This record gives sequence, C-alpha cells and structure tokens, in this order.
Amino acid sequence: MTTHLEPVTFGERPLRIEDVLALANRQVPTQLQGDAAYRQRIAKGAQFLDSLLDKEGVIYGVTTGYGDSCVVAVPLEHVEALPRHLYTFHGCGLGKLLDAQATRAVLAARLQSLCHGVSGVRVELLERLHAFLEHDVLPLIPEEGSVGASGDLTPLSYVAATLSGEREVLFRGERRQAADVHRELGWEPLVLRPKEALALMNGTAVMTGLACLAFARADYLLHLATRITALNVVALQGNPEHFDERLFAAKPHPGQMQVAAWLRNDLAIDAPTAPLHRLQDRYSLRCAPHVLGVLADSLNWLRSFIEIELNSANDNPIIDAEAERVLHGGHFYGGHIAFAMDSLKTLVANVADLLDRQLALLVDVRYNHGLPSNLSGAPADRAMINHGFKAVQIGTSAWTAEALKNTMPASVFSRSTECHNQDKVSMGTIAARDAIRVLELTEQVAAATLLAANQGVWLRAQAEDARPLPPALAAMHAELAQDFPPVIEDRALESELRLCLQRIAEQHWRLHA
Repeated sequence: MTTHLEPVTFGERPLRIEDVLALANRQVPTQLQGDAAYRQRIAKGAQFLDSLLDKEGVIYGVTTGYGDSCVVAVPLEHVEALPRHLYTFHGCGLGKLLDAQATRAVLAARLQSLCHGVSGVRVELLERLHAFLEHDVLPLIPEEGSVGASGDLTPLSYVAATLSGEREVLFRGERRQAADVHRELGWEPLVLRPKEALALMNGTAVMTGLACLAFARADYLLHLATRITALNVVALQGNPEHFDERLFAAKPHPGQMQVAAWLRNDLAIDAPTAPLHRLQDRYSLRCAPHVLGVLADSLNWLRSFIEIELNSANDNPIIDAEAERVLHGGHFYGGHIAFAMDSLKTLVANVADLLDRQLALLVDVRYNHGLPSNLSGAPADRAMINHGFKAVQIGTSAWTAEALKNTMPASVFSRSTECHNQDKVSMGTIAARDAIRVLELTEQVAAATLLAANQGVWLRAQAEDARPLPPALAAMHAELAQDFPPVIEDRALESELRLCLQRIAEQHWRLHA
C-alpha cells in the first residue's frame, strides 16, 4: 500500500468517488476519526438504544422481527440473539464472488454510512470494520441475491457474519475461515448488539461501492475513446474540421464542447491537413463529440447521485440520540443508484457502438481510403494468406452486441418480495452489476479498436508522402509500439488484447489533462 499520500479519514468528512477508488486499489492509508467529541456522539446512539430497551420500547428490528415480521414482538430475553439470526438466514447469496477491489469499495461505503452516527452502533463496530479495511480482511461476498431495498441485505450479511467470526474471508491471498483470521490477528469476534446487524445489512453499500468503481472506469473510458477517435481520424484520413471550436459554439453542450476540444488538441487542428477524401466523414467520426459528449455531460449528475448516497445514512430505522427519537423510514431504498447505473450502462454501451463502427471502417477497403484489407501489414506476395484484424473485428461486434443487450434497465423490474412488505424495490445492485459488465465489454471493444487504430496509423506512416503525427498522438503511438508491434504476419492477438485491457484497468496512459 502507498503510504506517502494523505490518509482517507472515515468520519464526519464526506468522501469522494476518488477516495473510494484509491482505497479499493490499496493506494492510500485509512484512519477513523478519533476525537473524543466524535466518539462520544457515536456512542450516544448505542446508549440511547440501550435505554429504550430498559424501558421496553418498541424498535423495529430490535424488539420486533424483520420486514413483514415487524408486527411480531420479540421478548427481551431473545433480543440479544436477533442480530445473529438476521445475518444467518440471509446467508443464501449465489453467483460469483465480488473481487477484492469491489469488496473494499463495499466495506468503505458501509463504514462511511455508519460513521454518520445515526445508526445506533458502537464505536467498537466502526473500529473493527475499519480494521478489516486496514488489514485487508475481505469477506467473501456473493454478487447475487439483492433486490436493492431493503438495501443489500443478503450480500451485506456476509460482512456482518465475518465481523462476528463466521463464514469465510480472503486474507493475504488465501481463502480462510473468518474465525481463524480473527485468532491470527489477536481479535475477539464481535457479538453484534441489538440493531448492529440491521445497521450493517439494511443499506446500499454494495450497489454504491460498485457504482463508485463503475464511475471511475467510465470516466477513463471517455478519455480513451476520445484518443482512439483521434487516432482513427488520422488512420482514415478524416476531416478534423468537424471539431472546429466555432462549430461547437453553435450547440454548446459543455461535455460535447470538451470532447471536441480534446480532439482538436490531439489532432493539432490548427496545423495544415492532408487533402480530404470526403467533405463530411461518416457519423462514427464526425459525430464522435456528440456521442461521447453525452457521457461527458452526464458524469456530473452521476457523481452527485453516487456521492450523496455514499455520504448518507441509508439504513433503517434512523436513531436520533440527541432528540431521543427513533425514525422509521426507507433510506435503504437504492433508487438513485439504480437510475444512475441504468443510465451509465446505456451511455457506455453507446461508446462501444461508436468504436465498433470506427473499427468496421478501418478494416473495409471500401471505406478506409487506401489502407490494406483488414489492416494487414503483410507484403504483396503474402497478402492473400494474411487476414490481419479480420477476426478481431468479428469479436468486437460480438462484444458490442452483448453490451447493447445488457442495457435494458434493471430499475423497472421491481418484484414484490418478502410477503409483500418489500413490494417496491430498486434493483440497484443488479443495475450496478449490469453497468460493470457493460464496462467490461466496452473496454474490450476499446482495446481492440485501439490496437487496430494504432495499426492503421502505422500503415499510414509507411507511405512516401506520410505526414508527421501531431505531438499527443505521436507520443501515444510510440508508447503503444513498446507493447504492441505492427501486425505484419498473422499472429494470435489474444495476449496483446489482454495486456491492453490490463493497461486500461490500470489507467496506464495519461490522456487529457
């Protein structure tokens, strides 16, 4: 872990998406706000709950059953057992396990919500949850089983259970029993107090953690798709005047104008240009700012939705220790994240479609203005047996189609569950998982189109009348050449595509400031 950076502090200070991303990647240290006034405010909520128990007050999930069973009173002699029952019967998740990065984001989102001090949990719970992050003790959380209201109950039950020394965790690269890891670290497993299991589980941490990661990936993809477009303008000898500043002043969507400005910079648009093949390029080049600009303009409100959720108390009930009130509501409902992720996956899939169309132009001799068929670099006497990027383009169409297929909104598929208590649910976690999948597919499209664009630029450079590349593209082309040599004789490109995907995941290339 990098330690020279300022630590991420969980407490009263709001977190940004970038904080969660840095934490999920183990790039920054973390700390829990520790001043006496803050610790006292947290403790006061748990103390208020204890006082209500002494008075035999009725508190949902503390002295009642859960969900539809809220009408069932729980005698005080069974109240202490109720939290364990909650995380136990929710231990029914299926599907793949969240990876380490996503699990850290989930833990961060849950801890930040509980740090508001209105969930009725002890300081000791916050400390242990923070210790999981600090020591990288990662609950093994199945992806599937949440309808996104009453929060991410089933996946978050794995957090509650592992804090209590049950189920399994990933620790130092190994799958281990949580109880064994507690012993190794010298910890006593927590015995969750009344309301603590509910506070851990009845919230939106899984969808919100995934949303933070999805946002960061989409933001980088926006820059990368813009750079790929610029390379393709060069490779296809397109018309850079399509990105003229005066043109975009007539339709001034800020994100659209920004993408056009990046393209102008990449293409050094003020420099002399080669003779044009067409007055107007096909839409996948000419309208690239209009396609990518929608994503650029949407990122601000997507950030707002995600960061408000990240920095909110999103469980139920809310414990107002100052006014000595228990407020029963529905803050576990993940509607804002659901809508944000449904929107993001549509925005991102449009990027896949844009790049797929650019690649289709690159490989086709009818549209690529003199480039070899399928971008093959083979000499004339071997051209008939070499096929360059033909199969890559087929694969790209498959990935694009799958991305487009996954854009059906999850949030409109609410299902009444749990004896019709949860009769309107957000499906936010499914929407977030869909968004991650669409991003994976679109990054595959971007990797393929980037390698093809780089090949096209290389092929153009072989011509006698080749013009020098603009500085930004020349630097990118040179850097790509270190990992991805030109395709002259056919070779299997899977390993190079996977390396390119790794570079994208690492946000390896510094793109636009």
